[in-house]
Amino acid sequence: MAESILYATNGTQLGKLELKDEVFGIRPNEAVVHQVMVAQQASLRQGNADTKERSEVAGTTRKQWRQKGTGRARVGSGKSPHWRGGGVAFGPHPRDYTQKTAKRLKKDAIRFLLADKLQTDRLVVLNELKLDAPKTKELLTILKRLNISRSCLIVTEAPDKNVYLSARNIPGTKQTFVDSLGALDIISHEKLLLTKAALEALEKKLA
Repeated sequence: MAESILYATNGTQLGKLELKDEVFGIRPNEAVVHQVMVAQQASLRQGNADTKERSEVAGTTRKQWRQKGTGRARVGSGKSPHWRGGGVAFGPHPRDYTQKTAKRLKKDAIRFLLADKLQTDRLVVLNELKLDAPKTKELLTILKRLNISRSCLIVTEAPDKNVYLSARNIPGTKQTFVDSLGALDIISHEKLLLTKAALEALEKKLA
């Protein structure tokens, strides 16, 4: 049975939590994680790069000089790609880089990454995380008590405006919630901080 230590906001240990093996006790599959990661990164691309072809650039289509008698090579329109100011040959045009990924693969990737965080001691479970107002200093103090000094992803059960506003001022720290959690967020941060409620929601969603 997979286990994790439950912490309070003051850094003290409250005990151990038993985690579901079908989520946290599995062996990570790098191939699935890589496939989902590539798909998510591709979906972030705007794909709006555009170049003008010879039919789109301004200019004349008149033949540059007569066909014979000049001693030079025969040429046609001044819009040809080999002319300065001509169209671009094989240049990029707007396209959609989105890759379709099965929901099962997305869930599997998150499960594999959660298991990897636990097995490499990079998963921290917090009893609860409540801030009365956006206070970056208070959140930073909590992270230091939990020995989190590098990049960290904070996951709450539901959107939390105070935690979000407090975390965005801390370099390398980001806050998200269960329904918005993706493989790219997990793998992009060194530590993963889950509230107990978020942990239970993830186990219910992924088991």
